[in-house]
Amino acid sequence: MISQAESGIDAERIVPPVDPFDAAAAGVVVPGKGFKAKLLAVAQRRNWRWLGRALQVRQRYTELRGDDLAASITLRAFLALFPLLLLAVAVVGFVAGSGVDVAEKLISHLGLTGQSASTITDSVNAAKDSRQATTVVGLAGLLWASLGLVGALQYGYDQTWQVKDRGLRGKGVSLMWIAGASMLFVAAAGITTVLRWLPNYVAPLGLLLSALLTFCLWMWTGRVLPNVSLGWRDVVPGAILGTIGLEVLRDVGAYWVPRAVASSSALYGTIGVVFAVLAWLWLFGKLIMYSSTLNVVLFEARHGKVRIMVEQPASVEALRRLGAGHGLFTAQGTPAGSEAG
Repeated sequence: MISQAESGIDAERIVPPVDPFDAAAAGVVVPGKGFKAKLLAVAQRRNWRWLGRALQVRQRYTELRGDDLAASITLRAFLALFPLLLLAVAVVGFVAGSGVDVAEKLISHLGLTGQSASTITDSVNAAKDSRQATTVVGLAGLLWASLGLVGALQYGYDQTWQVKDRGLRGKGVSLMWIAGASMLFVAAAGITTVLRWLPNYVAPLGLLLSALLTFCLWMWTGRVLPNVSLGWRDVVPGAILGTIGLEVLRDVGAYWVPRAVASSSALYGTIGVVFAVLAWLWLFGKLIMYSSTLNVVLFEARHGKVRIMVEQPASVEALRRLGAGHGLFTAQGTPAGSEAG
């Protein structure tokens, strides 16, 4: 977090915690008018503090241009898919080389036809011949793309907390986050493999463990990535929202993405797959930004916030206002000491 010496914070600039029904924090411009004002009135009348905080989260998300930050995360996540696909191609090549008809299974699962189906078949056949080289290139590319993605996540989290980035130290934090996330992914894969050998009645246990690991990943992300000193309790609300939202996106994606891929590929060819994947990643990026914004709003509700001075380039109009009466400008409005013409 920015220190007091860096930001010029003093005791007079400390702002007390915001009330859950504060109109300005909820984005209400004119009291009693507009959809937000009506929602806030309902929340206050029924003492629904959660609704008041939800309006504040939405307003803060808008102020921070959360959609733009989510779009940045979406782009980085999409670029990271390419080396990940290379590794997937390598795995497919090894599996297909063992006699399994991978192409037919993929085409059947995604419901592809025509050009898209032919592309999958050709890709699987090519994967058999290039699986060794693809593995090396995929691993190197995945590390590079992962650092870019985590960098975008750090920038998004820092923007919601309104703090400076770490600079070069951010790369080390990115590697630390990747190491921790990789351990959680490996644990999730191991649990999934073990549960396949157990009876069907333990399936709910698998769902519970999966949700728990997802929650741990959100906790790890919210605690490590932003350049601010936080406790584990401070990131619990965002982790809960992220876990629930990701589970919903997974279920919706399992149902919607194959159908969207099939319909889009029929209309637009292979590029239709890109449209469907980008739409899902964009929703995921919005979920990340909302979860971080929720942490910030609730943190301010407990601890308050501070108001700091921000410097910006001086405009001519500002200089004229501030310099009037101090001899900085002439009667004609030009800087004192400057020559006409």
